Amino acid sequence: DPGVPAADVAGDPVVGCFGNLNASKRIPQLLEAFAALRKKHADARLLLVGAEAPGFDLAARLAELRVDGVERVDYVDEERLWALMSACDVCVSLRAPTMGETSGSAIRALVLGKPLVVSDTGWFAELPDEVALEVPVDEHEAETLGAALELLASNEDARAAMGRAAREYVGREHDLDRVAEAYVAALEEAVGAEAVRDEVVGDVAEAAAEVGIAAEGEEAAEIARLLNEVRLGG
Repeated sequence: DPGVPAADVAGDPVVGCFGNLNASKRIPQLLEAFAALRKKHADARLLLVGAEAPGFDLAARLAELRVDGVERVDYVDEERLWALMSACDVCVSLRAPTMGETSGSAIRALVLGKPLVVSDTGWFAELPDEVALEVPVDEHEAETLGAALELLASNEDARAAMGRAAREYVGREHDLDRVAEAYVAALEEAVGAEAVRDEVVGDVAEAAAEVGIAAEGEEAAEIARLLNEVRLGG
């Protein structure tokens, strides 16, 4: 947790979606689900934070659905991103199709102890049930997504329990020693130790920055120690 104060965002609940806005992030389905949520929760707010993909006309989709309570924020720097995520009661991270990639925004949400709603595909499907509600990508996607948002909007205890589980999961699965060792082992198995060691150093450093680890902090020093071991062959 980078310790950035939460932004002042009005809404109850505040639902956040972060990253480039395009059809593969299931934004149309999210807007439909949020419109249904607003019928029971008139103060609900949806934050859409990130650059809009070329050709993706968000304004037209909002007008078509006649949905209120949506706040659009363009690309923001890292500190502002953490502040906006901290203000959310629920974070939504949907993706289909997917190449199986890890979601940086989902990891950030888990670090902050935020309940997640994700697509039941790729890496997202591997998240434990106690930290994420998984929505199948099918003809009922918007309806299922709406039900997930309604559950979390109506049940503060459920949000709190998922938040605690999220922090425990991050502490358990994204411990620095565990992540660095697993990352190196997987790459070495795939393409050979000599070919990957230098690339691992840069990739792990970039991943650390994505989750808010400052270059001058104790966690960064620990990463440096681990990476030095990688360079020296363990």
